[in-house]
Amino acid sequence: MEENLAIDVARLDRDGEEIEGVLDDAVLDLHDDYLRPFAGIRYSLFAQLAGRELIVRGRLEQDFDAVCSRCGTDFDFTAEVPDFLASVATDEKTEIVDLTDEVRQSIILSLPTYPVCRADCRGVCPSCGKNLNKGSCTCRRNDRDDRWGALDALLPGKKD
Repeated sequence: MEENLAIDVARLDRDGEEIEGVLDDAVLDLHDDYLRPFAGIRYSLFAQLAGRELIVRGRLEQDFDAVCSRCGTDFDFTAEVPDFLASVATDEKTEIVDLTDEVRQSIILSLPTYPVCRADCRGVCPSCGKNLNKGSCTCRRNDRDDRWGALDALLPGKKD
């Protein structure tokens, strides 16, 4: 695995080049116990000089171990950036362009705010904490939302 994604502009083919590889997963250290990258960032890119501008486009993927924000179950998922695009101004002195930070930021922006193990995850019972994906709990549920109960008592014609 590579530690950074450096493109050698000085030797880049005039018609552009395909660039594929895997960046070390340490590039994406999020310091998060609930979302941990593994196996490195996979990239498949096409880099081309257009005048004095380096244009790089392609696809990024990163696998993650995560904890479901609804039920607390561990699960794996892949964050994908199918349309990565970077544009860097160059000049005659530019030899190497490092795109590691742009790749890192694109992966971070593709992450879900609240990762869930599956779209229909039912979460946990707010009373007993049972994982509702594994079956119903025996808690008695009050279907009425009592958060407004004190204000409902102030309604005209409402008796205590």
